[in-house]
Amino acid sequence: MGKINFTQILSATLVLLSIIDIVGSIPIILQLREKGRHVDALKATIYSTLLMVGFYYGGYWLLQIFNCNIYSFATAGGFLMFLMALEMILDVEIFKNNTPNKGATMVPMVFPLIAGAGVLTTLISLKAMYDDINIFIGLAINMLWVYIVIKSTDKIERLLGDGGMMFSRKFFGIILLAMSVKMMTDNIAHLF
Repeated sequence: MGKINFTQILSATLVLLSIIDIVGSIPIILQLREKGRHVDALKATIYSTLLMVGFYYGGYWLLQIFNCNIYSFATAGGFLMFLMALEMILDVEIFKNNTPNKGATMVPMVFPLIAGAGVLTTLISLKAMYDDINIFIGLAINMLWVYIVIKSTDKIERLLGDGGMMFSRKFFGIILLAMSVKMMTDNIAHLF
């Protein structure tokens, strides 16, 4: 398992913080709530953590079963992010929610927003550089932050108001669009 190294913990924490970017997902969470779709903060945090840890240990094996590589997986995740960005910018609904309770915890919150292709591929990259214990401490810090942010979205919505909500949705939609294009182009380049 390795020994605790604060430099590795800090590095893993910051890398995951920038990739997960839960603060950037606030407009998406609020948009889901406007549509009457519920996001359970605790479940989203637990499921995301389980997905990340599971992929950390079995990701390469799982992708090999489906004759898929990490680059095609990341490209597909980028495409999903692209579609979500279009929803935010154009005020259209691409992802239909047919679940009886109108939940949004698993899709799109857990995957692809929190534990998306970028995060999953980053975890595998970190595995090659740092000890497991340091990565998992960094991951735990990030998951605590994810829980706090999702739980606080009502307060953030009241603080922003309708105008601020519209602005942040459009602004972060463009940021998400740019991130998705970068993720797709970077990984498509590796495929060829």
